Amino acid sequence: MNAVVTMQNGTQVTEHELIDVLKNSLYPGAADASVMMVMGYCRAAGLDVMKKPVHIVPIWNKDAGRMVDVIMPGIALYRTEAARTGEYVGKSEPEFGPDKTVTLGGTEVTFPSWCRVTVRRLVHGKICEFTAKEFWLENYATAKRDTQAPNAMWKKRAYGQLAKCTEAQALRMAFPEQTGGTNTDDEMSGKDFSGETIDLTPHTRQVEQRPFNHIAYFESKLADCRNIACVDALWKKWTATIEKAEAAGRPIAPETIERVQEMLGERMGEVEQAERQQAEEIAAAPVEEPVA
Repeated sequence: MNAVVTMQNGTQVTEHELIDVLKNSLYPGAADASVMMVMGYCRAAGLDVMKKPVHIVPIWNKDAGRMVDVIMPGIALYRTEAARTGEYVGKSEPEFGPDKTVTLGGTEVTFPSWCRVTVRRLVHGKICEFTAKEFWLENYATAKRDTQAPNAMWKKRAYGQLAKCTEAQALRMAFPEQTGGTNTDDEMSGKDFSGETIDLTPHTRQVEQRPFNHIAYFESKLADCRNIACVDALWKKWTATIEKAEAAGRPIAPETIERVQEMLGERMGEVEQAERQQAEEIAAAPVEEPVA
């Protein structure tokens, strides 16, 4: 894990040095394994990690029974990807619905009931509008998983947070090939993540059995993954495996956990980039004019 990384300005640093920089600046308090996932994701997707295109979002995983770190794009990455197409021609100012004042989890909150944003894209020489409307109550993040009270950001910036979520939805509508099936960190913060998990930890009574090779297993499975959903399913399996191994008193070695998470992050970046390229090729294909 001490390989040399070449930054976009040509500077070379070791992975240890880069992890320290990221943990002390862009991702304070993050675990090494989570930062390595960010690095792998950005490397595979061709993104500059120092511009913080993605965020580490702790999400409650119902199946694992604990918080897990998930890599999510930021609204800035959505805007950047849209601008790079050369077809993004701006957006409307956010329009808000009437204010509401309600008590959530014992906390009185005032917020706009909804927000509407329109993103404009040039399609075959014509400006097309894509309008999204999002409701505050359907998007806000809670302070804790066992309360309905909003967190500090959603309480303090009720308008700003909702506007970002609405813009993200509009950008997904206008530029699906660039944004894919992802959600931004603002949209997923405070949400639950659930799904079926399969125990990959070997359960056997044979004391002499060789240790299960998690790295080889996931390397083989990831080679067959061709879409985001496949990688996401493997990530959920890995999360459950770590938890069950700890509960059984057979914790997985930290270096193995870091390596598998790095592989997952790299593959996620690769399939997202492949899906974007495929969508761009389809969008760029000439449109056949109907025969008169």
